[in-house]
Amino acid sequence: MSVLTLRLAGPLQSWGASARFARRTTESAPTKSGVVGMLAAAAGIQRGDDQGLTPLVALRFAVRIDQPGTRVRDFHTAHHQTTGKAMPLSERFYLADAVFVAALEGDRTLLTTLDAAVRAPVFAPFLGRRSCPPALPLELGLHHEADLDEALQTEPWQASAWYRRRFRDQEHMSLTVLREAHADEQQADMLRDQPLSFAAEHRRHALRTVVSDSVEIPNPDARRIPPGHDPFDALEEESA
Repeated sequence: MSVLTLRLAGPLQSWGASARFARRTTESAPTKSGVVGMLAAAAGIQRGDDQGLTPLVALRFAVRIDQPGTRVRDFHTAHHQTTGKAMPLSERFYLADAVFVAALEGDRTLLTTLDAAVRAPVFAPFLGRRSCPPALPLELGLHHEADLDEALQTEPWQASAWYRRRFRDQEHMSLTVLREAHADEQQADMLRDQPLSFAAEHRRHALRTVVSDSVEIPNPDARRIPPGHDPFDALEEESA
């Protein structure tokens, strides 16, 4: 078993699990549907190719929240491409300045192929919507002989430098992880973001289980205070 990890960061992201009419919301973290769709596009799998999508859907998914970002709202206007008629005003919600580590667990050969696809994509990747391109390369790498928990425990903290400076007094960071439940876990939420088809004429999603967990990882920017250090020693030296 292997795990592919991706860094999902950009000025804006939007990961909708549901949309009703003119209100398009976003989840607080990337959805499996959005990440699988991004990988399928990178690999050149067409929207109507449900058979080609099946192996990607079977991958076990988790996401670590390294920098939660801020939820913002935008009013969206559009005109019909053919008639030029104004479309209804809609609300679009986004996550600004967020950083996530997504992880997918499964067959090593498939994940190696997807890793190569992310590095040289057939179709351009985006973070939930086409208007949300990634800010940095997506690939973090492959973790061989590892599971989701081990990969997310060993992957370094990916938050932006300005965000990390806020936590210089903490030697370790406790980061939230949203992962698919194990078969024997009972306490799990349900989210309709298990993609079955991305075909425009019959998009379909099933329910999947989601468990909220956490991991402790080292903070590389933590202040290192020498043992026995006394901040008032300098005052004594001055008075002497």
